[in-house]
This record gives sequence, C-alpha cells and structure tokens, in this order.
Amino acid sequence: MRLRALLENDALGLRLLGGEDELDRTVRGVMTTDLKDPSRYLSGGELVLTGLAWRTDPADAEPFVRILASAGVAALAAGEAELGDIPDDLVEACLRHRLPLFAVNESVAFATITEHVVRQVSGERAGDLAAVVDRHRRLMTSGPAGGGPEVVLDLLGSDLDLRAWVLSPTGRQIAGAGEPLDAGLAATLAGEHLAATRTGRRGPHRLSVAGTAYSLFPIRNTGRGAAPASRDVRETVLSDWLLAVEADAGDWPAARLDLLQGVTQLIAVERDRRDAARTVRRRLAQEVLELVQTGAAPAEIAARLRVAAPVLLPGLGTAPHWQVVVARVEWDQEAGQAPLDSGPVAQSLLEEVLVDPTAIGAESADRIAVAHSGDEAIALVPLAAGPLPDSEDEGPAPALGLHADALLASVRAPLSAGLDGDGRLTLGVSAAVHSAEGLRGALEEARHARRVAAARPGRVCAAGHHELASHVLLLPFVPDDVRRAFTARLLDPLRDYDRRHRAELIPTLEAFLDCDGSWTRCATRLHLHVNTLRYRVGRIEQLTGRDLSRLEDKLDFFLALRMS
Repeated sequence: MRLRALLENDALGLRLLGGEDELDRTVRGVMTTDLKDPSRYLSGGELVLTGLAWRTDPADAEPFVRILASAGVAALAAGEAELGDIPDDLVEACLRHRLPLFAVNESVAFATITEHVVRQVSGERAGDLAAVVDRHRRLMTSGPAGGGPEVVLDLLGSDLDLRAWVLSPTGRQIAGAGEPLDAGLAATLAGEHLAATRTGRRGPHRLSVAGTAYSLFPIRNTGRGAAPASRDVRETVLSDWLLAVEADAGDWPAARLDLLQGVTQLIAVERDRRDAARTVRRRLAQEVLELVQTGAAPAEIAARLRVAAPVLLPGLGTAPHWQVVVARVEWDQEAGQAPLDSGPVAQSLLEEVLVDPTAIGAESADRIAVAHSGDEAIALVPLAAGPLPDSEDEGPAPALGLHADALLASVRAPLSAGLDGDGRLTLGVSAAVHSAEGLRGALEEARHARRVAAARPGRVCAAGHHELASHVLLLPFVPDDVRRAFTARLLDPLRDYDRRHRAELIPTLEAFLDCDGSWTRCATRLHLHVNTLRYRVGRIEQLTGRDLSRLEDKLDFFLALRMS
C-alpha cells in the first residue's frame, strides 16, 4: 500500500507534518517502538509507530531519525498522547532526512493503525503471490521452467509468512523452504492426514502438535499420470502427497484458502511430471518380471538387466547385485462390493517405502524400479556389488542390501492410520543375488516371505529371507482353525489364570523359552527369585498338563506363542 492511502482513511487519525513529496512510498509492514535504536528490528519499508518515550531531550531526535532513514523505513508516525504537539526538533530532523512524518491523534490506538496496515499489506501480498502461482502453473504445465515446488514454498514464506512442506504419504519430506521438518513430526502429520482422509473429511485438516497449529492440504494427482476418478478413497489415500502449513486455516478468508488450493494444484503438476519420469524404470521392471515369470533363458534376462543397470545406477562400473521386494495391499471387502484395484496403490507405496526416509526430494526414488502384477507390487532393487552374505571371505560378511524390519520402521505409524482398521500392507524381501539365474528364486523367496508376514498380526508387517529357513516358514500354511485350536488348548488356561490372579504366567513362559530354559538367566531377566520362577513354571505345567523340561513340550509352547 502507499503512504497516501493512510491519509485518505479518516478513521486512522493521521495528520501529515512533513514529507508530502514522499507519499508515493510503498508500505510493506508496520512496527511499534520506543527504543532509541530499533535498527536490529527493521528490514525496510515499515511504517514506524512511536509514543516518543525514547526522547529525553531535543538532541535525541536527530540520531533516532537518522537510524530510521538509514534502515529504509517508509515513514514515522508519532503519537500525541504523551507530549501533546509533536516536538519541532523531530519535525526538523525528519525534514532533513526526507522521512515522512505523521502525527497520530491521541484518540486513536496504535493497534488500530497496525491492524489496518497488516490487513492491507497481507491482501496485496496474497494477490501478488496468486499472480506468481498462476504464472508458475502455466510454466510448469508446459515445461520445467517453473522451478519446482520449492519456489512456491519460498514465496509462501517470504510473502505470507507461512512455513510449509510437501510430504509423501509416509511423512518423508519431498520439498520445503528453510529448515527440514522433524522426521517424527512429519510422520505424525502424515498419519493425521491419512486418518482424516479415510473418514471422508474434506481438507484442509487442522491439528495442533506440541502447541503449534498445522493445516494439511491434500495434493491430488490429477495430471497425465492420474488414475480415473476413484470409486473409493482407499485406491488413492496411500499414494497422494500433502501440503503441511504451519498455521491454523480455520479462520482464513476464502481468498487465502483458494490461493493454497492453487499451490496444491501447482505441486500436483510437478508430481505428474515426476511420475511420468518413472515410466522408464517401471517398464524396465515389468519387462524383467515378465521374463522371469515366463521362464526365459538366463542369458535373455541378463541382457535386460544390463540395460536396467545404467538407468538405475548410473556410472556403476561393475554389474550390481539385485534384491527383490514384494508388497501387497489388501482391503476388507463387503459382500457385493466392487473389488478395489490394489496393484497400482501397492506399486506407488512400495516406491516410497524403498526410499531412505531421511532423503529429501522426489528424486530419491529414481533408482527404484517397481512393477505390479495383479495385486502384487514387485521391486527390482540394484545394490552396489560387494560380498554376499554367504561369501567365503574370512570373517563374517557384512549384511548386504535391504532388511524387512528396517524398511517399515519409520512408516509403520502413518501407514497404519491410512489403512484404518480395514486394510493391510504386507511385504517380503529376498536375499541378494548376483546373477540372472538367481532372480526367479529371489522372486519366489520374496513371495514366500510376504506370505509369512501376512500370517502375523498387525496392519503393516514385513518378513525377510532369513526367516524362511526356520519353523516360521511353515506357520502361514497351517489352516486357521487348526492354529486357533492348537493355541487355545495350550494358552487359554494360562490367559484365564492371568486374568483372575494377575500372575503373569504368559510373560514368564515367553521369557523362560527365550532363555533356553535357564532358571538363573530367566529369573534375572524377570527380576524374580529363582524359587518364585520355579513356582510360576510349576503352575504353568499344572494348568496345561505339559512338562517344560521336555523338548517336545517346549517346542509346542514356542509355536503356540508364535501363532497367537
């Protein structure tokens, strides 16, 4: 806004004392001060309001005005409530430094002027930013000249004082201005967004975390790579990005809400471009998958892998090792309900899960090739060549590649919110292989591991290849009614006893088996006297008719606990 506009508003009670030739200056903000030297708080363009408490004698006016002029303030407004008429020394100092000076009538509060200036300046900035957003939308729609979402987030910060971040559905930061968002906070925001979206509430979703307000705006994927209009929110909820703004949008005017919606549309254009860039990697994965599943010759698969390696690991001098990861998203279905298309959802989600959670930016997923076959998503992950876990080098070989539990550690909480009680994500990871001959076995290994994960309780579960060499491999294939009968027969008497007497027999049994039946180690772990432990184990044997000194009975209890 211009200084001239302040004089045109009678409600502000301003009277011009000097600087008529400077009334076309632009006001970019407002500050109230009675400091003798407020320079550290000035950035230029402010209307400075003062009650003159800093003035103790006429000599104080010159240095005060010189400081304001050097900082580039737009004008000074002095209140008449303290001294009555504005002192001549202040008027003369402002004339010397060409600083416009207003007198503020004693009946007008500084807060009234401040509110008016802030409202006017914010409205003009929003209009300017809306024009910039529109320009960037046109640029980004036709090509990469718009600069990406970071440019618009910078504008939100500089012009509207809004801190904002673009987050993936797992809470990983895609873009942001300034300091990165804390990973734990980002996961919390993503989880709240997914939970709110699942309930059908329209954005923005508002919440408070540790006393700070946030508003969450969905970023719909509506560009060239978008799926047709979804029949069910579950087909998109786990793949859409979100815009997190550090502010409460509940009292925002419609114009500002519209502006933020425009920002999300702009970011959606960038999302569409980056998804389109993944097409090559997805096609490579699909071609390799089809060759593996149809039993193609290893030489043919190896040739296709040689094509994929430079795309996924540019500059790699030697052939990489490969790992296969299989994921599946399953939803509870009601009778007569149309089946959900889970394959693309699992594909998009697996691409995100495989990214390092600390990596910032969408490009971090550029070395991951994920195909989907039916409801399964299948990832072909290249690893820099190194000793395999079963190599014959001296000493233990370092663990190579991805590990199932680590993949889900940072994403389990937000994804559980998105699955919302009626969906599951299960994931299996193969061992690393170094040749085309090993890929078919790696695929089957990853599929078996995913079935092991599916047999476990929980909304988000994973299993790795190392678990397939034990009893765990057999458990998923035991019929459900047999599992229930077996565990009930062994564990229900203990659970009933624990409920009635708070005896903790189940935790005692778990600890005893985990300590390989060692009375001393188990008593130490549970912080019990050995005699107390012997009493509890005796009660377990009495209630179940089993003998925990026998290997067969120990094994039965172990399997029952695993299946419960």
